[in-house]
Amino acid sequence: MDFSGSSQKKKKKPRQVRDAEATQAQILDAAEQEFARHGLAGTRIDAIAARTGVVKAMIYYYFDSKEGLYQSVMQRIGTELDIAFKQLANTDLPVEEALRESIRAGINYGAAYPHRGMLWFYEAIQNQGQYGQISGWQKSFWSMTAILERGMAEGVFRSLDPFLTTINILGVCTFYFNAHENLKYLDSTRQLLSSEMIKQQTQEAIDLVLAGIKA
Repeated sequence: MDFSGSSQKKKKKPRQVRDAEATQAQILDAAEQEFARHGLAGTRIDAIAARTGVVKAMIYYYFDSKEGLYQSVMQRIGTELDIAFKQLANTDLPVEEALRESIRAGINYGAAYPHRGMLWFYEAIQNQGQYGQISGWQKSFWSMTAILERGMAEGVFRSLDPFLTTINILGVCTFYFNAHENLKYLDSTRQLLSSEMIKQQTQEAIDLVLAGIKA
């Protein structure tokens, strides 16, 4: 009996899986850009299809609906945030250095994805945070809170509300990028998104936060 046809199909399967994964990633990348520009309510699947060259039917095949696609985008962001901050919360680094690295991670994240500030803005005003809530992004928030709590327990940081302090630190990390399109007009000589300026902003943010919370 000739099993050659069956063998060929088995050989093709890994490539088919890789192609499917690449297509889904391409769709998610394009969808993220569109959702950041228009929010869930204003985004059209046609625009996402045009960005990717993938037919609409393929997008619905992988994600079922616009809401399903949006949820997948938010879940990917939540997973990336969890990976970025979870390692720092569980590290053996001294607590002050762990916080420094958390701030660096937050600013590096903002620099890598400056458009995501608008995505979260639309999520808040259009959806009241319901899709963001199920994305799992909160894990990264609690990871930083855990660092602050450890620092207070060790007497390195002064007694503060770790919940509110985390909010304030994240604000320092993200406002620079979220408001860039407005801030750039304050001083045209400063290239705010240049590597040099981001490096300077990172150190300024670290110095500011540590000056405020150290015991």
